[in-house]
Amino acid sequence: MGRDGTLVPVESLKKKTAVSRSWILLDHNGQSTILDVDKYAIMRRVQIHARDLRILDPLLSYPSAILGREGVIVLNLEHIKAIITAEEVLLRDPLDDNVIPIVEELQRRLPLVNVTSEIQGEEEEHPGVPKDFDTGEENEFPFEFRALEVALEAICSFLDARTRELETDAYPALDELTSKISSRNLDRVRKLKSSMTRLTNRVQKVRDELEQLLDDDDDMADLYLSRKLVGLSSPVSGSGAPNWFLNSPTIGSKISRTSRASATTMQGENDVEDLEMLLEAYFMQIDGTLNKLTTLREYIDDTEDYINIQLDNHRNQLIQLELLLCSGTVCLSVYSLVAAIFGMNLQYTWREGHSYVFKWVVILTAIICASIFTSIISYARHKGLVGS
Repeated sequence: MGRDGTLVPVESLKKKTAVSRSWILLDHNGQSTILDVDKYAIMRRVQIHARDLRILDPLLSYPSAILGREGVIVLNLEHIKAIITAEEVLLRDPLDDNVIPIVEELQRRLPLVNVTSEIQGEEEEHPGVPKDFDTGEENEFPFEFRALEVALEAICSFLDARTRELETDAYPALDELTSKISSRNLDRVRKLKSSMTRLTNRVQKVRDELEQLLDDDDDMADLYLSRKLVGLSSPVSGSGAPNWFLNSPTIGSKISRTSRASATTMQGENDVEDLEMLLEAYFMQIDGTLNKLTTLREYIDDTEDYINIQLDNHRNQLIQLELLLCSGTVCLSVYSLVAAIFGMNLQYTWREGHSYVFKWVVILTAIICASIFTSIISYARHKGLVGS
């Protein structure tokens, strides 16, 4: 029943339930909040287009993508479907078994308290080193990059774990198939090869996306959300940042540092060295995973070649046996022909008093059969049908 007292059809309720999706919101302090809202509420909250949000729909099959928009990073990496802003992360399906560890890792690594405690621990270990708070603040990783690093680390570890599981199952199965060719082993290897092909495609998509980002400095510059906000509040821009940006401890500290350090130059805005180092590290990791799968594919191809050689050898042995049987059949046919000639009920003069002729006929027939058999075998060896 609706708010005005009218009855709402069950179909529309089911449709609304299907459109609604579960999200988890994590702020810069690592505090999480479960949101049960539809896509329109998400679009209004983070100011993105429907086409960008569509790639995060789990019901649709979209390749892995890392998109930098005006104020957000849209992240679609396998089961990791997230929207990252300058001070919060929206993660889809937080109750999924593969997403729960990512949420816990984000809660642990997003707050700056952990970074501060690590710096204080280093200072306690090295008390003679002078304190330089400005340098520590400037080297501080932006919020969006900390969230992006957690996502990249999670997807690379996930795909590497799947690859190791596949290797653990594949290599013994291939060795068993090499030692014994059977329908069961062939079907097992077939399934493993299908799984390897699917996993290779998934790893390849993530690798291609990282490679595409590394090849384009403009795309990497679009991922610097904090830098964009700092540019809005700098004296050069001539416009102030919104109040909720200034009230944020993360963005506020960056804005104050920028105002103290002078205007941001064009060269500074295009400096993507930090992000490039981050992406390069995980690109090398995912490339190593792809190399493992490539090595496994080559091992499977080598096993298939070995099996084909074995099958060809067995086939040649069957051909040789068939040739021997055919040669014996031809020899018996010659004997049958001679026996048929002598068995005719006809009157011949040489049939009476010439019993020695039978012996000569038998001997000559044997010689002819041996000659035919030898000729067939020699021809087959010359053509390579049988072994020497």
